[in-house]
Amino acid sequence: MRARAELLKSSLSLDDDIIRSICDKFKRKLLHESFDPTAGRSIDELRVGHWEESLQEAVGGACSPTLAAQCYSLWKRSRLERLSLAPEVRSLLELLRSTYKLLLLTNGEAATQRQKVEAAGCEELFDAIVIGGEHAEQKPSVSIFMWCFHLLQVQAEDCVMVGDSLDTDIQGGFDAGVRATVWISSAAGVVPHDSVKPDYTIPTVLDLPQVLAQLK
Repeated sequence: MRARAELLKSSLSLDDDIIRSICDKFKRKLLHESFDPTAGRSIDELRVGHWEESLQEAVGGACSPTLAAQCYSLWKRSRLERLSLAPEVRSLLELLRSTYKLLLLTNGEAATQRQKVEAAGCEELFDAIVIGGEHAEQKPSVSIFMWCFHLLQVQAEDCVMVGDSLDTDIQGGFDAGVRATVWISSAAGVVPHDSVKPDYTIPTVLDLPQVLAQLK
């Protein structure tokens, strides 16, 4: 957020506390974002709107749509520039792909997610990449998992679902009938009592080979 802070400071002469409030408001709006591609508004327009609303809420009164657009442009560009796979994760994926078929399944608006995949440079590490926003249903819907099985020409019982979301990754894998689900949880790994229970919980994806060894 540093580049956006400098832009806001130079454009509106705001102090650091107000700038921090604006950025925090934007992050909260992004976290709770709901995008409907049929509503006639692009994801870029929606997120420019997040900045405009955040500015209005923190400063009061109307704000310049141009400033909101500049904030979004800076945020988007710097976000993509910083997206990368850690070397050890890339090495792990290369190792796994020598033995297994790998598919990347992610929810989200199609163009945005494709940009992130390209920026991370990970296309070559997967046999297929499926973006939820390009389909009628996203995780945890069974239909998109069925499409993934079709792409890889495999059966559900031959697959392992690995992800960090209990609600979408683990629930979706469970509903689709995969052989095992692996939840990546860097926190304590405590599963809420009303949530689906993963078959395995690991603190980092780097521990995945040990789980796969148990499944052989």
